[in-house]
Amino acid sequence: MGAQSATTSAIRTTKPARAASGTTSGGRAIIPAIVARRRTCDAGPVATSEDGELKATLRRIERSAGALATASVSRMDETLPWFRELPADQRAWVMLVAQAGVRSLVEWLRRDTQVGSQDISDEIFEAAPRALARSISLQQTVALIKVTIDVAEEQVPHLAAPGEERALREAVLKFSREVAFSAARVYARAAESRGAWDARLQALLVDALLRGDSSDVLASRAAALGWADAPPVAVAVGRSPGGEVAAVLHTVYRAARRIGVEIIGGVHGDRLVIVLGGATDPVNATEKLLAGFGAGPVVVGPAVPSLDEATESARAALAGFRAAPAWPTAPRPVAAAALLPERVLAGDVEARRELRQDVYGGLVRAGGELLDTLDSFFAAGGVLEAAARSLFVHPNTIRYRLKRIADVTGLSPLTPRDAFALRVALTIGRLDRPSTPVTSTTR
Repeated sequence: MGAQSATTSAIRTTKPARAASGTTSGGRAIIPAIVARRRTCDAGPVATSEDGELKATLRRIERSAGALATASVSRMDETLPWFRELPADQRAWVMLVAQAGVRSLVEWLRRDTQVGSQDISDEIFEAAPRALARSISLQQTVALIKVTIDVAEEQVPHLAAPGEERALREAVLKFSREVAFSAARVYARAAESRGAWDARLQALLVDALLRGDSSDVLASRAAALGWADAPPVAVAVGRSPGGEVAAVLHTVYRAARRIGVEIIGGVHGDRLVIVLGGATDPVNATEKLLAGFGAGPVVVGPAVPSLDEATESARAALAGFRAAPAWPTAPRPVAAAALLPERVLAGDVEARRELRQDVYGGLVRAGGELLDTLDSFFAAGGVLEAAARSLFVHPNTIRYRLKRIADVTGLSPLTPRDAFALRVALTIGRLDRPSTPVTSTTR
């Protein structure tokens, strides 16, 4: 038999020595020497060479590397149900990692454990592709390491040379700590890379939305990010708080998870653009995400059925964000539709169309002297009686017509903010009327 079998057999069958008859004085000195050696072992690790290396133990571990790795994987298969369900290629990767771990342990024991230990422990995970970190979670990796270390500890009595058991056990525990930290570093790097890549994809998607790219481009980029396209979809724009883009988006994602909203975000210059999906009330949902935005207005575009139509929401939100400083007391967040007058003054063509077509055109189509009533009401400074005298009607008639105006346009002349929007709509409608007929299909 080889040296390993002879040594292992000796470790398993050795019994306390009994004094034989006729023992010489040299023989009587053996027992105190053994006791002294055991006390030394109890006091700390024992070096078997001038360099402090466990040479005999290292040779045993090298010869048992394959058996240790096989025993570790077998134990994983017995104790970890999810490990049995892994595909064959991933199980093979784990075997490679386990074998690399044994080789790294030997190298780690050969060197001074205070020098280069991180490099040695990091080499373990170089045996498997980075894809393994995406298939096995950090928690599962910790479970695999624990099983491997348990198996190694159980084998310490058979792997260690006589008197080196405690030193080997302590070395295994220290090495397991290094391996655990190495695993954490691997997953941290993978998470950082994945986060950076996702941030770039999201920035590209948001940029495509702002440019108005085709629905195919939007769909392909959204699919790469796992976007479920839960309706309705809306876009919110505000100022970025600054700092790392990944940190900015992480704050928004964490808040979105709490309220069950799907989001995609990107930072463009000093602006933070967020696409919300599945929020029945986008303005209310954005209010719960305000912690991720910087100071200043936050504007929410109109809700649309899907991401394919989100360009419309993005344009409205951006136009509202540019015009928002003209309304210093605007709520935060504010709907882009509430900023139609400011958007018109800032040159937004879509806002001009909405006021002309939906507000002014709605009053024209409703008839019933609503336009004349509104003109008289504004001319009278909002005084019902004065408006009634100018039209030779009862004040209650004015009240009735003002209520109809609110029903038709969604804007109440009795509210200062809505009255401002109505004034702008009347002005635009009359300016554009000669060249642009007011119909339900005009854009």
